[in-house]
Amino acid sequence: MSEMAEKNSNTEQNILEAAKVVFVAKGMDGARMQEIADKAGINKALLHYYFRSKDKLFEAVFVEILSKLIPDISELLLSELPLFEKIRKFTQHYIDTIRENPLIPVFILHELNREPEGIARTFKSMGIQPQIFIDEIKREIEKGTIVPIDPLHLIVNLLSMCIFPIVAQPIMQHLIFEENGEAYSAFLEQRKKEVPEFIINSIRKK
Repeated sequence: MSEMAEKNSNTEQNILEAAKVVFVAKGMDGARMQEIADKAGINKALLHYYFRSKDKLFEAVFVEILSKLIPDISELLLSELPLFEKIRKFTQHYIDTIRENPLIPVFILHELNREPEGIARTFKSMGIQPQIFIDEIKREIEKGTIVPIDPLHLIVNLLSMCIFPIVAQPIMQHLIFEENGEAYSAFLEQRKKEVPEFIINSIRKK
């Protein structure tokens, strides 16, 4: 890599890291390009040279975050692990990733209001194939391993039970945990075990 290309790459990465901090703190609507430029240690004109708009920058940050999550999820769905083990591993990995990258639910909520189709395009472009998991659930129903259930409901139940406590963190910490951050973190650790077992017990054929 040439010195100029390396400098450009470092500047772009610096912008993305600064944008993550500002977006997490202020949200999409509250963030300002000037604030991001200041955080990155550059002027606003240079920021606009790399990213023409706040929407483009927000999308770039989200794609970078997803690039750390999607390959692992895709590999898990394609693995030969039993369904119940996939549910356990998915829950653990998903909660850990969302905790480390709170921009994921922020971005999704923002895009649902702005351009719902954009979320689907982003996930598809990065290799997410929900049909693989849907087909596996159907096979387990046919084998009698799990009770008859609409695979879409199972997927939505799993996702929502992982996401909600993180999206609702401000409310939960104030109303339930009385601003005790350690108690909230311990609760999320417990969720990594409680959620998959709850899901598995609800679908396991008795």
